[in-house]
Amino acid sequence: QVQLVESGGGLVQDGGSLRLSCAASGTIFSINAMAWYHQAPGKERKLVARLAHGGTPTYADSVEGRFTISRDYNKNTADLQMDSLKPEDTGVYYCNADVIRVRKHSYEYEKWGRGTQVTVSS
Repeated sequence: QVQLVESGGGLVQDGGSLRLSCAASGTIFSINAMAWYHQAPGKERKLVARLAHGGTPTYADSVEGRFTISRDYNKNTADLQMDSLKPEDTGVYYCNADVIRVRKHSYEYEKWGRGTQVTVSS
């Protein structure tokens, strides 16, 4: 089975930067879209950035111009560069892969990582 593992979280000051990485492992032919979600304390998980294979990135309004998602299609990874961080960006960030081709006619769906904590201090 495909697994996703996030890394790169930590504590940073208001205005600082962090880079999150997500690595997919297992038998993988291709991944359709990879995305990053943010779950603030006590709130629902929300989409932050998404990049479909061969597509253009989409972002939540709250991070537009500050966050950048990128993918390495050979390594099955997705990074999230987070700049100009704000205290409201604090929370757990989860990586998601929606449709994963694992064999010629076999797919896995909606895989999630366990998340990585980001804390932005004011």
